[in-house]
Amino acid sequence: MPSPPAPSRAPSGSAGIHGRTLAVLAALAALAAALVAAFLLAPRALAAADGSGDGIVDRRSLVEAVREAFVAYGTSGGREFSPGVERVVDYWFRYHVAKAVIAALLLVVLVALGVRLWKAFLTAGPLRTGARTALASAGAFVTALALFSLAVVMANVQGAVAPFSSLLPLLEAGAAEGTLGDTLGQLRRQLADSPHGDDLASPALEVMVGDFARYHAAMAVIAGVVAVALVGASVALWRRRARTASSDRRTRGLLGALGVVSAVSSLAVLVVAVANTTTAADPAPALAAFFDGGW
Repeated sequence: MPSPPAPSRAPSGSAGIHGRTLAVLAALAALAAALVAAFLLAPRALAAADGSGDGIVDRRSLVEAVREAFVAYGTSGGREFSPGVERVVDYWFRYHVAKAVIAALLLVVLVALGVRLWKAFLTAGPLRTGARTALASAGAFVTALALFSLAVVMANVQGAVAPFSSLLPLLEAGAAEGTLGDTLGQLRRQLADSPHGDDLASPALEVMVGDFARYHAAMAVIAGVVAVALVGASVALWRRRARTASSDRRTRGLLGALGVVSAVSSLAVLVVAVANTTTAADPAPALAAFFDGGW
């Protein structure tokens, strides 16, 4: 959450933003745009750089590879991943690592850009109402993007921690017919016979349940850490607002607004943490719901 620095008031009648500030803002915006492009285009190439993604050239080929590997593993009767599963899991792990790193870099750039924008907003001259409005709009937009980038980082770290479970939603990319439908039917029946995964007949299904628990436990931990950080940011912002002179309404208003955003965001993330903790504690019913099409 971008936090505005203490304002340094421009002299009365000051026209607005200095050229150096504009140059920094433009550079940060260009870097953010480049990182967005990299996030969209680079992960697939980076994931396949070691050859683990041979034959995976688009989403359709990935879905086909996942469905084929899942059927082979689900009917194998063993705990160890089959070569096909290893291939797609390695690819998916690298894919999520690449996306998490790029998204984290984007988050850092957006925070820096947001701080600069809010500082410019606080120091804009009194005669530049239009400029202040534009800066406030840009600051709000960048702050929202930073929160979205944070969510993307969280999701991709989770996917890197448990790439197998992260691949499961791709099974829903088409009708579950033929061998895939039969495999899912067998797994559903086993989970129905053992609702909490205590006595499963298939070692492969035991691995799936365990990985599903790890997938949700990862998000529970990630969300818990982020919630604490957002609460800390909110407290710091409100304390800073309390130390700001009552005559400085612009700064007090901004600090209060960002404090509210941080607090509300922390509550939303806390809900995610609690939901994932509950699922991690008893993952079998949630996995059964997924196999029933209720992901």
